[in-house]
Amino acid sequence: MTSLSVASARLPSLLDLRYRISTQLYIGIGGAVLLTVAASLVGWFSFNSVGASQSHVNEESIPNVVAAFGVAQHSATLVAAAPRLAAATTPQDLVRVEASIDSAYASLEEQLALLGVGSEGQRSLLGGSSAVDIDSQELHTREMQGADSTDRFERIRANVDTLILNIDTIEVEMADLFDLDRRREALRAELTDLRIRLDNILIPAVDDQFFYTMTGYSRLGDPPVDRGSHFSDGELAHYRYLEGLRADSITAIQLLESAFSVSDAPLIEPLRERFESAKGSIERSLSALQEYPIHDEVEPIITRLFELGTGDDNGFDLIDRDLHIVDSQQRHLTENRDISVVVLSEVDDLVSAARSGADDATQASTQAVFTGRVLLLAISAVSISGALLIAWGFVGRILLRRLQMLSDWMRRMASGDLDTTVEIGGRDEVADMAAALEVFRQNSREALRVDEAERLAKELQEKNGQLEVVLEDLEKAQDQIVMREKLAALGELTAGVAHEIKNPLNFVKNFSEVSEELLVEFKEVMEEIEDKLDEEQSGLLQEISEDLSSNLERIRSHGDRANRIVHDMLMMGRGSGDAQPTDINGLLDEYTALAYHSARATDPDFNLTIERELGDEVGQLEIIPQDMGRVFLNMVGNACYATDDKRRNMTDTTETYFPTLMIKTERDDEHVTIRIRDNGNGMPPEVVEKIFNPFFTTKPTGEGTGLGLAMSSDIVREHGGTIRVETEPGEFTEMIVELPLEPPQTLSEESEEEAEV
Repeated sequence: MTSLSVASARLPSLLDLRYRISTQLYIGIGGAVLLTVAASLVGWFSFNSVGASQSHVNEESIPNVVAAFGVAQHSATLVAAAPRLAAATTPQDLVRVEASIDSAYASLEEQLALLGVGSEGQRSLLGGSSAVDIDSQELHTREMQGADSTDRFERIRANVDTLILNIDTIEVEMADLFDLDRRREALRAELTDLRIRLDNILIPAVDDQFFYTMTGYSRLGDPPVDRGSHFSDGELAHYRYLEGLRADSITAIQLLESAFSVSDAPLIEPLRERFESAKGSIERSLSALQEYPIHDEVEPIITRLFELGTGDDNGFDLIDRDLHIVDSQQRHLTENRDISVVVLSEVDDLVSAARSGADDATQASTQAVFTGRVLLLAISAVSISGALLIAWGFVGRILLRRLQMLSDWMRRMASGDLDTTVEIGGRDEVADMAAALEVFRQNSREALRVDEAERLAKELQEKNGQLEVVLEDLEKAQDQIVMREKLAALGELTAGVAHEIKNPLNFVKNFSEVSEELLVEFKEVMEEIEDKLDEEQSGLLQEISEDLSSNLERIRSHGDRANRIVHDMLMMGRGSGDAQPTDINGLLDEYTALAYHSARATDPDFNLTIERELGDEVGQLEIIPQDMGRVFLNMVGNACYATDDKRRNMTDTTETYFPTLMIKTERDDEHVTIRIRDNGNGMPPEVVEKIFNPFFTTKPTGEGTGLGLAMSSDIVREHGGTIRVETEPGEFTEMIVELPLEPPQTLSEESEEEAEV
């Protein structure tokens, strides 16, 4: 009974499957997949045929053509480089030409390797293609073409090897030629030296012997000998041997030198024979002169001359080897030109064969492409027709219309209409979505009531938070207004106190000046009565006079300083003064001391090390000193507060901390830069962004108004300068003020207007 109920319950669901959109889509997608598979098979067979043809072209024809052209190009390069190799005049030229030959040789080897692969691969390609579209006759023809390509490659390889061997031989011979040229130059230089040495010895000896034979004088100043002694056969023979030795040695040297200009190897032997003949005459003359002192002077020179002409590696052998190397190079160059012609002919045959194979492969691929196009057009027509029927009958008339209705209800619900009931008939997924949308509509109506109550509660909470923020801002504004009133009252009080202090200071200054005048009169009286006083009294009075002068000078100096401070306080209370040339270093140093003593007065435990690096080249600037003094006073005061705050909040008692302030000025071509750096707690980036905003302060309420740096920024900007801060939290803060050397026009105009008022 139970199984029957389950079967009866399952039967309607199985029957409903044919109404499901997913079932209908699966059927449509399955048909599209079948058509796609059919098109893919057609494309596969077509591309396989085209691929075989393309492989034949890419792996055989094109590589063979490219490699053949490369072989022709680089072999021609080698043939052209060989004459340049033979024409090199220096070892450096030879190295450069050898480098270009090595590069061309490497490229030629690469192309030969590609050409060899193409020739060997042609047979394997033919074997793989014989079962596809090539008949037996065409296969036999291609096999014959492959065998011819292999034979051509072997011939090209043999010719290229011969070409490279000839070039290597020329390189070796060129190295020998350079060595021979070096030795020839050394031989020439030595021959020139031998000629000079022989001339310096033999020519004076011949002249002296001739003069002695004719006149009988052996040395100037000595009397002549009798005629029988100086005009004898022995003296005449001595003269003839000397003259013969000189003439034969000159002949031998000239024969060696003449060999350097010979361009034909057979001409060397006659010169060698004539040199040997001259050598025999020289030996006879030298033997006849053996008893004379000149023999020992000339013999080493003549021996070296014989070595250069008949010894090992003599001059004639060097020149003969040089000429034979030149002839060998000419033979190799001629052979290389002939090889180049043969290689070009073989390359032309390879290119022609490759073109023929490419044409055959192109025809086969064209036929395969045409067949594939026809089949693909037929499949595409069937696919398009089926797609149009599905789009018009199922998607357009059934699916999209019902989805449009569902979309309209969803938009109405999104716009707030939750009263319209969603009703779409059917047993497919769209009907299920409509039923779910109706449930969602009912739940949304309930959730909307809850959300409205929560929204109102949240808005009330936000309003309360905003009111609290506004109240806090109002309290801060009230504190700032009170502080400003206090500062205003303090400014008025300061101006009054400064005015009251100014009168006693004037009395101090005036009476100090009167006292100095009285002291001058006292000194004059002292000079008048100096003779009436003893030495001790005179010294005591002189010492008292000097002490009084020193004390009065200090009183007047400190009175002037106090008067300047009072004047500056009055000017600060009254507002800005006029722009005037002001010593920047003095102004900065004065207000630094004022700020420091003010901090010391507030906290007696506060102490600060002030380091000064005030540039001597800074000089004066056209500024309003009272305004710029406010800037310096504010910055140094902030630095004192930062260092003192860090000192008071130190938790690590083992760490030593010394509050330090560094003030520095420097001048360049356009600006004067003032740097005020402290080693306090520094500032985080979010504070740096706001420090120049009015009423922004990090100090507790009652200790700062947040107007100091904002006012300082305005003053520096009015002077045409800039102000910026560099800081690192926990390490330091550095305020940097840059003032132009030339004041802006607006500053001068404002000063003139204030002066007129």
